[in-house]
Amino acid sequence: MFENANLLAHLVAAISTFLVGFLWYNPKTLGTAWMNAAGMTEEKIEGANMGLIFGLAFIFALIATIPIGFVTGLHTEAKDINFLHGAFHGGLFATLIGLPILATNALFERKGLVYILINYGYWLVCFGLMGGILMIWR
Repeated sequence: MFENANLLAHLVAAISTFLVGFLWYNPKTLGTAWMNAAGMTEEKIEGANMGLIFGLAFIFALIATIPIGFVTGLHTEAKDINFLHGAFHGGLFATLIGLPILATNALFERKGLVYILINYGYWLVCFGLMGGILMIWR
């Protein structure tokens, strides 16, 4: 199953989550709204072990590339092997797996719709990018 995986493509797909996150959660975009929705403060952020957080986030992103890569790797017809088709599959993962998990956790954490939508949007873009990258870079 993994013998045909392009490790470099999986690494790039995982790294792409950091690039999206830098833009998505930037205070000039959705960062301030996310902080408010999450109940996050500058003090909490400054007191965190960011090396550990980013390291684990990378590992989790890399793990997320595995099922997306598996599904995109099933396509063999040239007409299906394009970025948009891969992004579609990534979007399906974000919507059918990621959203229910994220929303369920948010409900029990007493987070609101804004929190759910900001985080779901992030994963929708990230998984879409992962799918596109893994589809075209075999």
